[in-house]
Amino acid sequence: MSTQAGLRRYTVDEVVERGQAVYENGVRDQVETKDNLGKLLLLDIETGHYVIGDDRIELARRLRAENPDAMLYGLKIGYPAATAIGTTLRPLSQMSEAEIQRLERGHSDESSV
Repeated sequence: MSTQAGLRRYTVDEVVERGQAVYENGVRDQVETKDNLGKLLLLDIETGHYVIGDDRIELARRLRAENPDAMLYGLKIGYPAATAIGTTLRPLSQMSEAEIQRLERGHSDESSV
């Protein structure tokens, strides 16, 4: 049964929280490999199903083919964000612990990174 178009079951914060939890508790160890570094991962926060690739739209289509009402969360494998505007993304493996902690707190200040 499909929900009405535009009907939200989760807030943005809830999607992020659930998506991060699913990723950290079962997906991360499977996908964070040298071959996947920098690829996009999209996952259904309710089922845990995920897809990896380079095209966000195609990834969303693949997951929504399985579940049209999927609540999706995406990330760039091994990076702190999927995209950046006005800066360059570095893999988490190239960042200091202090930089990662600032990102986790939401205080990313590129002038001090």
